[in-house]
Amino acid sequence: MATKEDFYKLLNIDKNASDAEIKKSYRSLAMKFHPDRNADNPQAAEAKFKQIKEAYEVLSDPKKRSAYDQFGHAGIDPSMGGRPGGFSGGEGFSDIFGDVFGDIFGGGNGRQRSNVQRGSDLRYNLELTLEEAVAGTETKIRIPVLVGCGECKGSGAKKGSSPVICTTCHGHGQVRMQQGFFSVQQACPTCRGTGKQIKDPCNECHGQGRVQENKTLSAKIPAGVDTGDRIRLAGEGEAGERGGPSGDLYIEIQVKEHAIFTRDGANLYCELPISFATACLGDAIQVPTLDGEVKLTIPPETQTGKSFRLRGKGVKQVRGGAIGDLLCKVRVETPVQLTKDQKALIEKLKESLSSGGKQHSPQEHTWIDGVKNFFDKLTG
Repeated sequence: MATKEDFYKLLNIDKNASDAEIKKSYRSLAMKFHPDRNADNPQAAEAKFKQIKEAYEVLSDPKKRSAYDQFGHAGIDPSMGGRPGGFSGGEGFSDIFGDVFGDIFGGGNGRQRSNVQRGSDLRYNLELTLEEAVAGTETKIRIPVLVGCGECKGSGAKKGSSPVICTTCHGHGQVRMQQGFFSVQQACPTCRGTGKQIKDPCNECHGQGRVQENKTLSAKIPAGVDTGDRIRLAGEGEAGERGGPSGDLYIEIQVKEHAIFTRDGANLYCELPISFATACLGDAIQVPTLDGEVKLTIPPETQTGKSFRLRGKGVKQVRGGAIGDLLCKVRVETPVQLTKDQKALIEKLKESLSSGGKQHSPQEHTWIDGVKNFFDKLTG
């Protein structure tokens, strides 16, 4: 009889190797010596693969490993005294290959898949006004959702009966398909991976264990939410299959455009139109905020584009922090629909401004000087 190679040398590990190191080495070598990766000599590769598998079966089992460490190959050979933990090396290559890939992709021999599945999460788009988003609100929402069948309590089986073990996969939820050297595991086509069959389905849900209904929920929206924020209602999604836990409901916030204000984080912005006379002479005017009107003093000679900050008149964000501000940007309005007398008065004002010797329009003069310098450089 040929002498067997040392199992530790076969797996390229030392005798103090941990379980994780043994498994890592086994996976690497199993992939390396797969016959499909050794087309030049698949028979030799298969033989090597079986040796690696045998070594792994022994060294990954604490009892077998202890016997091997103490007595060598004799300690795990059932023909040598039938010691407990003896190894039988009669598996076919396809079973070995199935073990490797079952481990990697979640299959495995004799492992029964859970027939309970969590329900799907749901999303609901909720549109709010700016006032509702800033102050917070409570609203009712109505959603279509799958809920557990009350007749069969989610089992899918008719009242008085219960699901039975699947006759195709014998309760494992998976079947194995053999294709040459490959052994592929897939969900059982009869029970769809659940491991159970419903012989007498429920009349209400027709064996699904869930029925659809419209559910009305009360949603409390915290103050300070903004577009893109999500609120999670745990357990308000779809009911799980076969009595599994329900998913969650996510409410996604969309804030409508406001007629006056725009929001950026904690701050609010608005344009503030003022008359020509107010811009020239100054005045105290009423400015709208989300809390009501406040008085704002416009100083004389205010220009278009000037911004005024009203502190604490913005938003307190949902994640905390200081309350933001309201920034009002001035826009001076040009008078329209002037009468003949009003036009005459403006002509007099124009003449007066032109003859005073002072620059009453500094931005205009600066711009004109800049244009003149530009053309002087072009012609110079």
